[in-house]
Amino acid sequence: MEKLNVLLVCGSGASTGFMAANLRKEAGKQGLDWEIAARSETELESFDDELNCVMLGPHLAYLLDELTERYRGKDIKVAVMEKRYYSTLDGAEALKHIRSLF
Repeated sequence: MEKLNVLLVCGSGASTGFMAANLRKEAGKQGLDWEIAARSETELESFDDELNCVMLGPHLAYLLDELTERYRGKDIKVAVMEKRYYSTLDGAEALKHIRSLF
């Protein structure tokens, strides 16, 4: 799979920071050249031009429609991370979810 720029978003960026670290480890194991960052929702607009994928923390699911509309016509996928892997910070499952979007 080509290089992707993935942004994980949560309220403060703390919990997604741990998820991003686990996701980077898993991507490295699979030989993927992905840029994976975690930020708070207030920083999201700063990264619009660099993104291929935005993954929202489950508690930010209410932003899904707004972001889907914002990125309409751009090659940016938007999804909500599933509670089943977000709660355990399972990078392998998060990676599977992201891959399924492309």
